[in-house]
Amino acid sequence: MTIDEIKKKIAELPKGGITVKKIPRKKVEGYYTYTVYQWSENGKQRSRYLKGDEIQKMTALIEERKQLEVQLNILESPDAESSAVFFTNVQTDKALKELINSVSGLRKREIFSSLEEYVFGNEYNKVFILYGLRRTGKTTMIKQVISEMTEEQFSRTAFIQINARDDLGKLNQDLRRLFDKGYRYVFLDEITLLEDFIEGAALFSDIYAAYGMKVVLSGTDSLGFWISKSEELYDRCRILHTTFIPYREFENVLGINGIDSYIQYGGTMSISGNHYNTFAGKSDTDEYIDSAIAHNIQHSLKFYQNEGHFRHLYSLYEKNELTSAINRVVEDINHRFTVNVLTREFKSGDLSLSARNLRSENDILDRIDRDAVTEYLKDLLEIKNKSEQAVEIDSVHELEIKEYLTALDLIKAIPVADIDAFGKSEERITFTQPGLRYSQAKSLVDSLMRDKVFSSLSFGDLKYVTERILNEIKGRMLEDIILLETAMANPDKEVFKLQFIDGEYDMVVFDCQNGGCSIYEIKYSTSIDEKQFRHLIDPEKSEKTEFRYGEIQGRYVLYRGENTIRNSIQYLNVEEYLKSLAH
Repeated sequence: MTIDEIKKKIAELPKGGITVKKIPRKKVEGYYTYTVYQWSENGKQRSRYLKGDEIQKMTALIEERKQLEVQLNILESPDAESSAVFFTNVQTDKALKELINSVSGLRKREIFSSLEEYVFGNEYNKVFILYGLRRTGKTTMIKQVISEMTEEQFSRTAFIQINARDDLGKLNQDLRRLFDKGYRYVFLDEITLLEDFIEGAALFSDIYAAYGMKVVLSGTDSLGFWISKSEELYDRCRILHTTFIPYREFENVLGINGIDSYIQYGGTMSISGNHYNTFAGKSDTDEYIDSAIAHNIQHSLKFYQNEGHFRHLYSLYEKNELTSAINRVVEDINHRFTVNVLTREFKSGDLSLSARNLRSENDILDRIDRDAVTEYLKDLLEIKNKSEQAVEIDSVHELEIKEYLTALDLIKAIPVADIDAFGKSEERITFTQPGLRYSQAKSLVDSLMRDKVFSSLSFGDLKYVTERILNEIKGRMLEDIILLETAMANPDKEVFKLQFIDGEYDMVVFDCQNGGCSIYEIKYSTSIDEKQFRHLIDPEKSEKTEFRYGEIQGRYVLYRGENTIRNSIQYLNVEEYLKSLAH
């Protein structure tokens, strides 16, 4: 764009900025979170609230305006080159230097080394794909690798911020111009915003990478990259997933300690506490599911093969039911529903679980108005009941949605084996972003507060019950986190739950090549109780296990207490265990 075109574009974009405000709740702990757009008009300060998709759209427009303002400042400076005008938002030299200043002092993710190896290595003919869901560190990693360049490398580096109005033809002209001017390192952020990216992705590998340019492609529409690497960029790319952020990285990079913090906030590189957190409340979580997950899937499918990859989901997409269906499946995964949950009326798995476990101590959850609580929870999660759906959601829809969620690295299936049915197993779906699930579960607890029986309880009783429910949820989430991270760290072994007729091992790690296994119980507790390891020392269970999986080489209880040994059972601190895993 020319200087005049940049000025005209800036004038069309929104002024001001976005802030997040927190207002304390009156009856319960916590805050209501509001996103506010603020700007000046005719000398007066004005503001309005933003909701849903509007938050992401307004944030993108304001960021675009700021980047254009930086570019305009550079172009209007006395030493600006008149030839430094491009069709897309290309940043080099001073503008790029200013852009990367924001990452100074930030810690690097462990996967950063893969990006380094590509950028500074001798491998050519391939592009590097950096993809993952929003707020998992992609753009930060790009800025960090640019900041490590020598002056000579930096002088030949360009960063291009793609927006939805760009197209592959304009980008190709800019890349050709950059190549002719001697640029050999190009980073294209949000490349999947190009409508024709999937169909034309081979341009980057077959033309520019093949002629010696290092090309890094990044974006939040992970499904678009997943499709491209399987087709247009097959065998011509290196890929790096950013969505899965294990506990060790959560602690090392963000400096946040404790498994409880990971359960509540884990899943993105946003910092809790003094800074905005992705899953700080229901509105934030809903916005993330809509924009980072549902929009991700719909955007990529819309621009692939003329919408031909929607398969059975097209009827949902056509009638604006797909977002609701994706939210419903995410809730299904998070609340441990059965496969047929989408064909019956909405119920809460966590509510039923907590009621069972509390009955021996308290009958409160038997006395509450279950229908009212479930209806309120349904409203909280903005999920439509089967009777409200324009298109019926069946098992085929659910299966295809889960396939795309797996492609996004959002979920991973862990087998649940039966000792008496060898070769057959069910699946336990684990979630790579625990903070999202916890936020939805917390919404459940908030809904309980509105029940007339709960609201009549004393503060002490109310606190006891809600903490008991949340601790039960955290305990189940802790199992998922350990199963997921252990499986990710041991790709050459089988990791699964093992069920017996009268109990189960929470986790088995089986060396399927050489034989032998380790068995685990997982407890949210900080204390030691003999009931915790009764299954681990049961002779009949041990005999059946060794017959099927080889010698039991270790018996462990993972819990939140100190490392110790009790009755030949090794008690391991769960945080230390997770930090010891090499992903």
